[in-house]
Amino acid sequence: MIRHIFTNSAGILTSRILGLLRDLLTASVLGANIYSDIFFVAFKIPNLFRRIFAEGAFTQSFLPAFTRSTHKSQFSARIFLIFLAVILFLTLLVQLFPSFVTKIVAFGFSETLIELCAPLLAINFYYLSIIFIVTFISTLLHYKNHFATTAFSTALLNIAIIAALLFASGLEPSVIVYYMSYGVIIGGIMQLLVHFIALYKVKMHRVFFGGLQNPSRKYHLVKEQQNRFFRQFIPAVWGNSTAQISAFLDTFLATFLATGAVSYLYYANRIYQLPLALFAIATATALFPSVARHLKHERVEEALENLKKVFWILLILLLLSTTGGIVLSEEVIILLFERGAFTLNDTQNSSNVLQMYLIGLVPFGMAKLFLLWLYADGRIKKGAIIASISLGVNIIFALLLFSPLGAPGLALAGSIGGVVLLILSIKEFGASRFFDIIFDLKKAAITLLITVSFTILFILIKEPLHDYLRFG
Repeated sequence: MIRHIFTNSAGILTSRILGLLRDLLTASVLGANIYSDIFFVAFKIPNLFRRIFAEGAFTQSFLPAFTRSTHKSQFSARIFLIFLAVILFLTLLVQLFPSFVTKIVAFGFSETLIELCAPLLAINFYYLSIIFIVTFISTLLHYKNHFATTAFSTALLNIAIIAALLFASGLEPSVIVYYMSYGVIIGGIMQLLVHFIALYKVKMHRVFFGGLQNPSRKYHLVKEQQNRFFRQFIPAVWGNSTAQISAFLDTFLATFLATGAVSYLYYANRIYQLPLALFAIATATALFPSVARHLKHERVEEALENLKKVFWILLILLLLSTTGGIVLSEEVIILLFERGAFTLNDTQNSSNVLQMYLIGLVPFGMAKLFLLWLYADGRIKKGAIIASISLGVNIIFALLLFSPLGAPGLALAGSIGGVVLLILSIKEFGASRFFDIIFDLKKAAITLLITVSFTILFILIKEPLHDYLRFG
């Protein structure tokens, strides 16, 4: 399991480094203005659906159902075809009515901005169909404990967009965003190709293609399994969609703020997502299959022991990321983005947003650890209820804070929702189990000592680092 966590972390780190290089180049070329805003909105919509339907809800619902299925090939084929048909239908609607869809998701944009954004949204939406197939195959790979391909393949998307930016260097911003959009599609195709190669290597292609050759065969045998899957999937969609709805709400409200607000949220969120993905998501992804298997066979103690092994390590990493990021937020933005069209004012605004996001890093990261237990145990509806309450708190505070605080208020509202998510997920996981984990005085003392020591170090290096980055 530890090896799988490191594999995921290495892949995510590779992808996120390339992602930061992509964002660095984007910030230098486009800055934080109308063109960066419209591209981020256009790219955010397919990503929203991808994370809701494909990566999050689908994986957490499909993997346990696939594991229990007695006719895996037929079951997987029917689920695949149903989802692909729905996604293709959504894609068709976006191609037919791009301006209408853009107006819904960016209501604060002027008519001019909507017309600029609509064709970009139509192009980027093709990525959803491609990445669903990638996600479906990756779930089959996870079933075989193969994580490397999925972990590293996201880097291909970033490479494609970086290449598009380099090819478009020197062109007008209105042209560059089209290069970037086509780069998204090319990156998705590359991800698809490497997943098909991995599918053959782990010998799961027979399962994938076998059912597709005759999807109606043995349908009566998998009908109940299919219905059971969808009963689990619907609450899973909602449970996994709350974080994406929160991000969508941030973008929606930011369109009513000053120009650049959407981009400040995007750049800050990209940095915030690095430790969240590198540590929390990588851990949860690797842990989920083993916990699901143990709980399926009622081996609760073994499942709990797996969770205990990673709890303190994950907590330390998230605490250090939080304190370091908050203390050195401006220096991080300067290092990564402040060049070209990205100004000092953009740095200060993005830094303020980043600090507010990082307040929620530990709550969101640790909540993933306890929520995976609920999903692996089949308590998906309970996870959806917890996520709904967290989202409700987030929405209330977003509406209260976005006007007086601007973009930082939106980020802070999300962090408050994360605190609520952690409290409720611990309660459902079991207070006695949670206290059994944290009442380890030796590990708690080591965690506190490491966190305090590094926080002091971050404070000491802040001023000289700032002067070096600013003045050389």
